[in-house]
Amino acid sequence: MGITNVISLLGGLALFLYGVTLMGDGLNKVAGNKLQVVLYRMTSNPLKGILVGAGVTALVQSSTAVSVMAIGFVNSGLMEFVQAVSIILGAIAGTSITGWIVSLSSLGAGGGWTQLLSAAVITGVIATIGIILVKFSKKQTHNQVGAILLGFAILMFGMTAMSDAVIPLKEDPGFINLLTKFSNPILGILVGIVFTAIIQSSAAAVGILQALSMTGTLSFSETFPIILGIAVGGALPVLISALGASLNARRTALVHLVIDVIGAVFCGVVFYIANAIHPFSFMEHIMSPVSVAALNTIFRIVVVVVLTPAIGLLEKIVKSMIKDEPEEEEAADWVLLEDRFIQHPTLAIEQCRIVLNSMAEHAQHNLTDALFLLWHYSDAGFKRVEEEEDLVDHYEDKLGSYIIKVTSSELTQKQNEDVYQFLHAITDLERISDHALNIAESAQEIYEKGIVIEDEVRNELKVLEAALSEVVRLAVRALRENDHEAAHRVEPLEELIDTLTADMKHRQVDRLQRGVYTRQNSFVFNDLIGDIERVSDHCSNIAVAMIELEHESFDTHQYIESLMSQKNDEFERYFEEYKEKYHFEEATL
Repeated sequence: MGITNVISLLGGLALFLYGVTLMGDGLNKVAGNKLQVVLYRMTSNPLKGILVGAGVTALVQSSTAVSVMAIGFVNSGLMEFVQAVSIILGAIAGTSITGWIVSLSSLGAGGGWTQLLSAAVITGVIATIGIILVKFSKKQTHNQVGAILLGFAILMFGMTAMSDAVIPLKEDPGFINLLTKFSNPILGILVGIVFTAIIQSSAAAVGILQALSMTGTLSFSETFPIILGIAVGGALPVLISALGASLNARRTALVHLVIDVIGAVFCGVVFYIANAIHPFSFMEHIMSPVSVAALNTIFRIVVVVVLTPAIGLLEKIVKSMIKDEPEEEEAADWVLLEDRFIQHPTLAIEQCRIVLNSMAEHAQHNLTDALFLLWHYSDAGFKRVEEEEDLVDHYEDKLGSYIIKVTSSELTQKQNEDVYQFLHAITDLERISDHALNIAESAQEIYEKGIVIEDEVRNELKVLEAALSEVVRLAVRALRENDHEAAHRVEPLEELIDTLTADMKHRQVDRLQRGVYTRQNSFVFNDLIGDIERVSDHCSNIAVAMIELEHESFDTHQYIESLMSQKNDEFERYFEEYKEKYHFEEATL
């Protein structure tokens, strides 16, 4: 085998790996961004987990990708360790589908009309259709289907290149002598492990084995131990992906290796003991790409069938290998923002939504605690507001940074809209929490200076407090539940709060002139009123962003101006409803 053949083999391997990746990415997109969501929602029992794991692996063409997703679910607390085990079992079985796709390269070996079904003809037709869809179709779905077809064509060209490169080996005595050594189970398994660990793909390792089978020199006795080794070597990328992850995520990665090792040992021991007792006649059977694919599939299905009833035992084995660690402080919700999900936008955005909802709750609670301090001040309560404000700031930092990472992936229109809404909302929620701290500081100043709040002012503040609490509840409910009716109620109430705060400022001027308050004390109330108004404004921003997306408009100022000018029936009805509910008593002169 000369240098030309080696280069052709490496080039074919590169095309093969790229084709698998391109086809898997395209299938992932066309199958819908629901794939990953299905993966972690349909694991209520082991059988479902195995079937879903196998199905998703067959679609995305990568057991490593599915296993890494499972690790991410466990690391973020979305999935229990035992649930991930069933998914990994399914992924181990599902990855064998690639071998059957590769076996198509052996079609059309005969002559005559069968040449029309040859791998070269099929690949050429598929590549032509694929490039037409990619280059000339304006629909994104058609482009993605085209990418799938091109990925398949590249995979097949790579397989053909590898097969052509190794054909001369069938006449090479040295190669034939080397193959006979692989019939030694220990050596064959080690070769499979090392080779797969190097190229980081069990599918590619099986593909190369299928290419070697086309030389007509590879027997069952040489193939079987290599298949066992390939299964074990395929666990290495999964182990690497779990570095730095949580305890259960590391266990999830290790269970992949444990399953592969136990499966290889069990199948190897049973097979070779049976062969020693009654030698099998097919040991020297010459393998073809189809028979290699069949052997790989049968081995993996046997492993899944044998180990599925032992999921509980697998859990105990792995937990004994990675001991429990001392309990740590409960992690914040942003642990859900798993970097492993960045390449799977549907999952990443779903996690962002969960964390954003939690951030909204914290901001709302912080405002409630701050308003409570106006009437029942305590240093402990003030400290809670400060701590909650720091927490909301961390939410903004973690969530904002993660969303920016998500935007680096290719997003659908709906996903882009979600990202737009999230980026707007996190800023407004953080500012609501900021103003909650300002309100708490005003409460602290009123308490420390011994400022007496007159009954008239108290009543006005109570009205504002009630209106503000409702507008915040509406905005948070709209955001959390995607409730557009709640969103449409925010702007009329926000306008009423603007009217009430303006009215109260005028009353404060009057009280200052009448000597009810000193100028210095009046500043405290003016700051307080201003913070209430700003919180209401930020609630409006959250609701308006939702309504903009509903109407496919992205100009906030233009939308509000249009809303103010038209004052439709719905707006007027809500405004009058809130005006009746929240109003000041006539000022005392």
